Parts: sequence; structure tokens; C-alpha cells
Amino acid sequence: MLEEYGVNPRVMTLYCDNKSAICISKNPVQHSRTKHIDIRHHFIRELVENKQVLLEHVTTEKQLADIFTKGLDVNQFENLRLALGLCTIDK
Repeated sequence: MLEEYGVNPRVMTLYCDNKSAICISKNPVQHSRTKHIDIRHHFIRELVENKQVLLEHVTTEKQLADIFTKGLDVNQFENLRLALGLCTIDK
């Protein structure tokens, strides 16, 4: 749809801290060990094949999305907050 408006979408980089998930997304063969993964979740594999999404590994400590989804200790929270460029608002 963006192409219709003259916008050339770039490849989106998706950072993942799960090496197994990255390997599964790059491997078109379904093994018995991955058979439990519902077919509707294989859409990411198609995006990787079409070069619309690039999956890159990031360590769990540097996974920025965790600040919004997990309970973190103060140090980890502060590190991720700084990495996102967020700051506190003084009252």
C-alpha cells in the first residue's frame, strides 16, 4: 500500500532474544519438534522469505521491549529506559 503512494518501504529489523525462533523463521522445513506451532504463527517466516523483515539476535539484557512487558529490577529498568531515550518528568 505504501508503494502506491510513492513510499519505498525499507526492510524492518526485528530484534529477537530467542535464537530458536530466529532459526525456525529462516528454515522452511517443518520438523516434528516444531509441529506444535500453529500455522497462523508462520506469517513471520513468509515476511523473512520475502525480505520484508530481517530478524537479528539481541541479548535478553538489551531487549528494549521487555521494559513494557516484564517486571524488571531497578537497574535493568533504568538501563532500558536510558537506551530508549526516555527520561523522568520532574514534578
